[in-house]
Amino acid sequence: MATTLASKSAETSSASGRNAAASAAGKILVVDDQRNMRTTLAMMLRGGGFDVDEAGDGTEGRELGTTGAYDVVITDLRMGEHDGLDVLRAIKEAQPMTEVIVMTAYGTIESAVEAMRFGAFDYIQKPFTEHELIVKVTKAIESRRLHGQMRLFAQEFKERYHFENIVGRSQAVQDVLTRVSKIASTDAIVLITGESGTGKELIARAVHANSKRADRPFVTVNCAAITETLLESELFGHTRGAFTGAVSARKGLFEEADGGTFFFDEIAETTPSFQAKLLRAIQEGEVRRVGENKSITVDIRVVAATNVDLGRAVEERRFRQDLYYRLNVARFHLPPLRERREDIPVLADFFLEKYGRKMKVRAELGEGVIDRLITYEYPGNVRELENMVEQAVALAAGSPITLDDILPQAPRKQTHSGERTLADIVDDAERVAVLDALRANDGSRERAAEALSISPTTLWRKMTRLGITYEDR
Repeated sequence: MATTLASKSAETSSASGRNAAASAAGKILVVDDQRNMRTTLAMMLRGGGFDVDEAGDGTEGRELGTTGAYDVVITDLRMGEHDGLDVLRAIKEAQPMTEVIVMTAYGTIESAVEAMRFGAFDYIQKPFTEHELIVKVTKAIESRRLHGQMRLFAQEFKERYHFENIVGRSQAVQDVLTRVSKIASTDAIVLITGESGTGKELIARAVHANSKRADRPFVTVNCAAITETLLESELFGHTRGAFTGAVSARKGLFEEADGGTFFFDEIAETTPSFQAKLLRAIQEGEVRRVGENKSITVDIRVVAATNVDLGRAVEERRFRQDLYYRLNVARFHLPPLRERREDIPVLADFFLEKYGRKMKVRAELGEGVIDRLITYEYPGNVRELENMVEQAVALAAGSPITLDDILPQAPRKQTHSGERTLADIVDDAERVAVLDALRANDGSRERAAEALSISPTTLWRKMTRLGITYEDR
């Protein structure tokens, strides 16, 4: 009896260990209305160390898959009342982090492409080997866990470091945020470089929000927007009668920022003579109002930003070398959006939610829009994408946003002479079809739209995007 109990105890312990290992490997739901196929799949996966549940049809698959209990759902594409696409859509709407793999026995790439467009992680064509299945499931689980870690990482940054408006999952953005969290608590001067529209001021504000000066003023000045004379008065202040129009004494922005952070945007737009005065103020911690001889002590942290290569500006004697070295203590570089395209879908979702909430409409991207957004070059960077989305939300007015809403007049990336992209070919074909329809209907938009099986509003948007003018009609 003792031997039997010990044996059972060992079996129980072994089973418990297998279950724990399977749970750690991942939990899978198999959805297939063919019992033999479903059972075989489940056996393969359990043999690979996965914890597996089964659903006998699309209805049950939707119910179980939307609970959030699974890392991966494997669903047959062709089933009864609710097919694999129904299962996929329901799961992605309720549990976006759950990865879905679709199975098809028909060998048609169109079905697989459609599933991928609705958010499927991958597809697998029957018949397939156990090795193929295990490899795809393992990759899907790795993808889910990676995205989960990134989401937790981003949420932690937002909650801990107040980075609510800094959005991105690229390594470049994560590296910047990690460095900000380390540098912010010091009083080191920060220099932020990058093209216009990349979010330099957001980084500056994040530095301030996570510093010991967070409860003190954050003062910003755009050096490119103010002349040198006015800039000196704005920053240092002036006495009464210091110049024409100075009818009273005024405290400068440096004094307003005392104890806080001062952000110089477009610092390279200042003149060398002003840079000398600015250098002294930063080094000495003192300012002198225009028209006064007495210095005033200020305690500020300086953050500067520029879209100019300051090293080259120094070589060309447009920027003082001593000020450059004084500013270049903790440097952050924000790459342009075209170099971190993985951030585009995340940013688009962020702006959709932001402006949908502001305009009190339900905003969502229609078919093919995100693909077009990802391939666009964004000369205006994040600021341009935000502007695109804001306009599109207003134009769509609650309807799914189309290509004609999101990129009505956006310039396309230049190609080498003689080269034509797929988008060029599609646009040419659309232009011919629209013009033919307008001519055949005596320029009537309503009848032309009916002939093209689109709404008059959609026709107008296409005409705007394709550059079809009134004379063309």
